[in-house]
Amino acid sequence: MSIGKIMGYGIHARGQKLEPIHYDPPQLGEEDVRVAVTHCGVCHTDIQAMEEFYEIEYCYPFVPGHEIVGNVSDVGRQVKDLHVGDRVGIGWQGRSCMKCEYCRQGEVHLCRKIADSATWYPYGGFSTSVVVNHRFAYPLPVTMPSETAAVLMCAGISVYSPLIKYLEEPPQRIAILGVGGLGHLAIQFAHALGYDVTAFSRSPDKRGQALALGADKFILSSDQSEVDNHTFYFDLVMCTATGKVPWNILLNIPKKRGRIIVVSFPDMVMNPTDFVAHELSITSSFLGNQETMQEMLAFAQANAIKPMLEIMPMSRVNEAVQRVRDNQARYRIVLVNE
Repeated sequence: MSIGKIMGYGIHARGQKLEPIHYDPPQLGEEDVRVAVTHCGVCHTDIQAMEEFYEIEYCYPFVPGHEIVGNVSDVGRQVKDLHVGDRVGIGWQGRSCMKCEYCRQGEVHLCRKIADSATWYPYGGFSTSVVVNHRFAYPLPVTMPSETAAVLMCAGISVYSPLIKYLEEPPQRIAILGVGGLGHLAIQFAHALGYDVTAFSRSPDKRGQALALGADKFILSSDQSEVDNHTFYFDLVMCTATGKVPWNILLNIPKKRGRIIVVSFPDMVMNPTDFVAHELSITSSFLGNQETMQEMLAFAQANAIKPMLEIMPMSRVNEAVQRVRDNQARYRIVLVNE
């Protein structure tokens, strides 16, 4: 199928504002699908990539965007599971090597070539069309709104994957640090999974929202007395915040030999005394494999889990990026192609 120029929003150097660009459609491999983008979320990861936070090599112009929903417009010769017209969701990962030990074990999100596997290579979802391997284009529940699915493709899988990995009986106490783009979804998933959920935030105005989303308790991070009352209290602590986080809290509220799960990219600067003395474990979670992605979508649909979001036209992408950068989005922004 012939296709004209793709229209996207990209940058030509680190830190620039996005501008409209036109480029030839990427080549469609035998196992690839081409997807006409209808919706694309704006994630902190996109902004960090634009600022070269990850210290990996970029090819400019760089078109971000990886929380994608769209319709299949073309399929490679070897693709049998998807057809033109199918509505699919695409997350951060758009391919994998399928050869390394992790891919062979089904843990494709740990692929040795993960840095080269992002959906935004060669061009991402702030555009009219993307190309990915068919294994990473997921059919969506029929009644799930596209704007909801877009956010779940990255933020949803990021928090769901560790929550099910460490779920035990009887119900565990979990502290979720940060009521934002990741945190407000983590609260919903943890509540639906049966955790006893406590939300921590430095913003008192988020109390009502956190409780409405399913938190059993809300604690203001600056309330030292309330924080002290929860010393050695939680089985799990999940950090969903970015930038500077209060490690004095994170290291003292888990039970001794407890676990801290990092699903965001915070500054990892701390005094290790409590970490060592309490025999804590700090682990992390990066996305999830294909089976977990499909499970997450079905679970979200069955439990009415959905992000709080704003919808903006793709043409206002710079405004959307700035709102996310300034922590003004409540709590995600999804761009829609006009």
